[in-house]
Amino acid sequence: MASQSQGIQQLLQAEKRAAEKVADARKRKARRLKQAKEEAQMEVEQYRREREQEFQSKQQAAMGSQGNLSAEVEQATRCQVQGMQSSQQRNRERVLAQLLGMVCDVRAQVHPNYRIAA
Repeated sequence: MASQSQGIQQLLQAEKRAAEKVADARKRKARRLKQAKEEAQMEVEQYRREREQEFQSKQQAAMGSQGNLSAEVEQATRCQVQGMQSSQQRNRERVLAQLLGMVCDVRAQVHPNYRIAA
C-alpha cells in the first residue's frame, strides 16, 4: 500500500508539475502575443506617421503653387481695378457733359417712321 500511495503521490506531483509547465507555457504565449501586438501597433503608427508626413509635404507643395497663383491673380486684378478707376476719373467730366447735353438739348421733330393718318 505504501508503494501505491507513493506512486499516487508521484503521479499527483507529476500532474502538478505538468500543470505548472502548461501554465508557464500559456503565460509565455500570452507575453509573446502581447509583444507581437505592441510591435505591430508601433509599425502601424510609424507607417501612418510616414504617410501623413508625405501627404503634408505634397499638400504644402500643391498649396504653395496655388498660393503663388492666387497672389498673381490678385495683383493683376488690383492693376485692372486701378486702370479702370483712373480711366473713370479722366473721362468723368466728358461723359457727364455729353449725357447732360443729350438730356437737356431736346429737339422736337417727328420720327421718320410716323405716318399721318388721313
